[in-house]
Amino acid sequence: MPGGAGVRRPDHQTTTRPTAGPPADGGPEDGLAESGPPSGRSPESGGTLPDASGGLPGTGAGAAAPLRPDGPDGVTAEAVLAPYLRGQAADFLRSLRLHREHSAPSDAGGQGAEAASRALRRSARRISGSLHTFRSALDPVWADHLRTELAWLSGTLAREHAYAGRLTRLVDALHQLSGAALPAARGTEPTGSTRPAGSAGSAGSAGRAPGASSEAQGRAVLGVGAARAGALLERQLTLARTRAHSAALQALGSSRFHAVADAVALLASEVPLAPGTTGRGTEALLEPAERAEQRLIGAVAALPPDESAEPYNEAQDAPWHQARLLLRLHRYAHEVVLGAADPVLTGAGHALDLHRDAAEAAGAAAAAARTPRIAPATAYALGVLHADQRHEVEAARAVFRETWPYAAAMTAP
Repeated sequence: MPGGAGVRRPDHQTTTRPTAGPPADGGPEDGLAESGPPSGRSPESGGTLPDASGGLPGTGAGAAAPLRPDGPDGVTAEAVLAPYLRGQAADFLRSLRLHREHSAPSDAGGQGAEAASRALRRSARRISGSLHTFRSALDPVWADHLRTELAWLSGTLAREHAYAGRLTRLVDALHQLSGAALPAARGTEPTGSTRPAGSAGSAGSAGRAPGASSEAQGRAVLGVGAARAGALLERQLTLARTRAHSAALQALGSSRFHAVADAVALLASEVPLAPGTTGRGTEALLEPAERAEQRLIGAVAALPPDESAEPYNEAQDAPWHQARLLLRLHRYAHEVVLGAADPVLTGAGHALDLHRDAAEAAGAAAAAARTPRIAPATAYALGVLHADQRHEVEAARAVFRETWPYAAAMTAP
């Protein structure tokens, strides 16, 4: 989609979404579930991954082009995977050094430390994801252990940034909502909506007057509640961010982290390949990469169709989060095999990031609304905020469907 996509939201407002994502790993990509999953769990978000040997068969017209380089013998573990992992390990160590340098009190605002932390997570995610996808080409015991430890580290460092981003998103949304048309509450008719034909005339005029009065009253209540809701969210999420910051500092000073850093330092010079991998040829990498791609296409095909979607059914978020995870793993595999991320999936990946952010923000608003003894106006504002973020979830899904390049794979067979 050129420029941006105007997505019709359920409350009939238009949300503009850019199709081009932010720079690679420039945003809060790490989910809060990324907290050190055991072997067999997702290296990115803690979700369960399909068995590495359980790739899907071809999906026909919806399938992506095979990940085949120009030359038949140029993609081997020795020639491609090992240098990639060594490069990411070097980036990890460089980012760690910068993080230590910028963590000093002289770093006003901590901007340098934050940038270094993002770069550290970026390298950790790529190493972890590659260890998962190409496990068959590596020493499996070593790969499983390091992948788990890197997932723990990435998730621990991500929490502080995620809480900060969530607070900014929710406070900005409250400011917009308190001065904009209210989204329809669940199970109610939108304020000022058009009545069915036959209720026109005097009945319609009478209905418009109470409707305008009700809208003004609702806006006044929202204006009062929005400030209180914002203050409540700031207290809760700032406390969570502070705790996450302390946990990150504790992790970076732990013996567990030093063991991870030592393992990555060894990886920067030597990559433990599986016995017999040397000389196997391109299938050692191409087959795992293609399985990762087919798992992604299969997950997208299994997403719930639009007609069955329920805006306030958070249980339907799970397959979308899984698709986001699998898209990231495919992106990393594409980087290994072809040297760069697949550009046609940039917009789809950005849409899934927006989906994750909106879903988690809606969850935070709902959690705040369950705070005991809050004022009715505060609870009302949090309910409106929750509805707004769930509408954003729907908008992100629409953008994903528009930007997903393999349209035939959107419908399960």
